[in-house]
Amino acid sequence: MQRHSLRLWAAAVLSAGLLELPFPIAGPMPPWRSIFAWFGLAPLLWAILHPAVVSSPRPLRRAFLLGYLCGFLWYCGNCYWVRDTMMKYGDMPPMAPTLLMIGFSAVLGLYFGLFGLAMMLVRRATGDVRWALAAAPFLWVALELAAARITSVPWDQLGYSQVDNSFVNQLAPWTGVYGISLFLVLANSALAGMLLLSMRRLWLTVLVSEFAVLFVLAVLNGPIKPSPISASAVLIQPNLDVGGDLNWTGEEWDRHMADFASLASESCKPYIEGIPQTGAPTVRPQCVEPAVLPDLVAWPESPTPFEEDDPRLRKALAGIANAEHAPVVVGGLGMDYSNEEQAWRDYNSALIIGADGQRVGRYDKIHLVPFGEYVPFERLLFFAKKLTGRVSKFTRGDQRKVFLLADSKGQRHRYGIFICYESVFADEVREFSQLGAEVLVNISDDGWYGDTSAPWQHLNMARMRAIENRRWLLRDTNNGITAVIDPYGRVQQSIPRHQANALPAQYGFRDDITFYTAHGDVFAWVCAILALGVVGWCLRVKLR
Repeated sequence: MQRHSLRLWAAAVLSAGLLELPFPIAGPMPPWRSIFAWFGLAPLLWAILHPAVVSSPRPLRRAFLLGYLCGFLWYCGNCYWVRDTMMKYGDMPPMAPTLLMIGFSAVLGLYFGLFGLAMMLVRRATGDVRWALAAAPFLWVALELAAARITSVPWDQLGYSQVDNSFVNQLAPWTGVYGISLFLVLANSALAGMLLLSMRRLWLTVLVSEFAVLFVLAVLNGPIKPSPISASAVLIQPNLDVGGDLNWTGEEWDRHMADFASLASESCKPYIEGIPQTGAPTVRPQCVEPAVLPDLVAWPESPTPFEEDDPRLRKALAGIANAEHAPVVVGGLGMDYSNEEQAWRDYNSALIIGADGQRVGRYDKIHLVPFGEYVPFERLLFFAKKLTGRVSKFTRGDQRKVFLLADSKGQRHRYGIFICYESVFADEVREFSQLGAEVLVNISDDGWYGDTSAPWQHLNMARMRAIENRRWLLRDTNNGITAVIDPYGRVQQSIPRHQANALPAQYGFRDDITFYTAHGDVFAWVCAILALGVVGWCLRVKLR
């Protein structure tokens, strides 16, 4: 019995390790590693449904703990950057960053535990492993949806592992990333069934069925075609030190504004034809005189002292817009006075300046980063401010906006602009396209994460947003990864990380609406309702 027990716990640990591999670890992920997502969960499923667990005195508890161990270890590995970031920038006591990462993983690991518990509940209620394996994909998607809606950390959901798999990610315009997750868990369930039941035909049958569905979707989606390019932008990467003193005054302000203006004018220069650090070739375009004016200039979310009402900033942005005859998007600090609170409210904002130098509007970030941009449950967690000394206190925005911007040729197009962490919330980003955005712009500051896995994970999640909505996505960051992503999630252009630079971005406009853009997470909600129905029925049977 003890030997069986050790094998079961080892299987849970093995799944945690295998599921780390189809995601970036410390740099860009080689596409071949996505294969691990197709079988990495199988050892955990095998362990949860093993006869030794089913016949144990407390099978539900044991199944929960097996899933919880796997989930806890997976989050520790996948999100190790939480510790690194807090250690460097959190102004926390020595052991606090490690304890914070452990606590973070301990909480989110509960989703894996609940998955194991639900699997065993179905197995006990039906008396059949096959029913539990059939329920697994729906249970998994339901818990991924819960992670997005309840704890607001849908980081590296299983489906993101296939962002480079152009055959499988055809599901995304219909189901979002959740449909890909379901397919992967279904494949893992078939493999676990083969191990548990020696039903070798099951694995082949499921694979054939999955590929048949993907073939139908390929027909519905049509062939992948080159996406027309009709516009250009200059995406500025300032490479500012997020931990430095950025209270610019006098000559220092003037110098930085001169750098801003200089980078904004670099509309023709070398770029990487693909993702940085992957060996993608560097393209050196043939420049013409006079230089082609861009259709947009973007400055990312970054630790700059850009306050909306600062007259120096207004003058500088108007000068750049007039010089380039292009609208300007700049990450900055928006402020409103609240009569109710008798105080000023600060917002993490994207400030929009028209090609004529006049203010167009402002988008205020809606989905703020907990413990980074605000302290959740502030009255209860009154001590958190002292633990995370540099935490900001921003007010949440309340409206998604699409901006109609005119370029130097007088043509007007709709832009949807969102900020940093918001890119991981698929159902929220698709609202910009639903409102009419013809191109998506994501401004972000990934400088907090250094050379960890986080910037690469963040990039892949942004790529999935392009696929789901079939939109060009311009990703402008403080220190990388600044990139142009086409409507199929492919990185067409980028520039090296950790250097002040500008990317001459080539992109296009689309106004077609995908099923996912129109209906959002309806597929995930259907899975969640089915999962809840199955669990409810199983509880009723068990409690009789």
